[in-house]
Amino acid sequence: MFKHLKTFLAALALAASFVNAGAALAQASEPTSAAAPAAVASAATEVVEENPYGLKALWAQGDMVAKGTLLIMVIMSIGSWYVIVTKLAEQNKLGKQAKLAQEKFWSAGTVRQGADALPEDSAFRFIAEKGLEGASKHDGMMGAVDFNTWVTMSIQRAIGNIQSRMQDGLAFLATVGSTAPFVGLFGTVWGIYHALVKIGMTGQASIDKVAGPVGEALIMTAIGLAVAVPAVLGYNWLVRRNKAVLEQVNAFGSDLHAVLLASGKK
Repeated sequence: MFKHLKTFLAALALAASFVNAGAALAQASEPTSAAAPAAVASAATEVVEENPYGLKALWAQGDMVAKGTLLIMVIMSIGSWYVIVTKLAEQNKLGKQAKLAQEKFWSAGTVRQGADALPEDSAFRFIAEKGLEGASKHDGMMGAVDFNTWVTMSIQRAIGNIQSRMQDGLAFLATVGSTAPFVGLFGTVWGIYHALVKIGMTGQASIDKVAGPVGEALIMTAIGLAVAVPAVLGYNWLVRRNKAVLEQVNAFGSDLHAVLLASGKK
């Protein structure tokens, strides 16, 4: 009996030793687990350094070709926005003139009175005066031309003049939209070429030596797209608005033509 009791007590002592060893191991691992969140927190609070690769570095480190390419795209962008804003204002002005002509011109007693009722800078007054001028000068060699044909030619020349003015600047937008991506691509190719030459001369091809210059070169492509997209969208938008405004101009010219033919000369 005593022999079994000694065996039982020895087993209890062995179990107690295992428990004490596990507790000590757990206490030893607590500082490590607690240190991990502290390390993460300290890493999160570190201040991220400013990106050394960007437009500032591109301008500072670029040669004359890179700087010239960048300046060309800046000029393209400024010119595009200038054309978009000015043409939009011009279209709005012509729309207001069309509304005013509809209210004042056709309620006048004669074409001359209706033209005088419109502002001097009105495109519709310009058309009316050209129509009156063509009708009044139908004599001499011009008298050999049919009156209907002569008045039609006079009004169409005036409308063509207005259409030409309304389309001013649209060719610039189309040119910028089609060439700006290629200008940016040229800047990228030029920048990558110089980056590779520099890497080859230094003999260092690590990721920090390659990624920076190549990233700076790719900025040129991004700028080219940023210049081209507004130009293309602005061109399509202005062309559609031009079409709507010029329909009013053509309608006014057709009505004026009918009135001048009915009056015979005025």
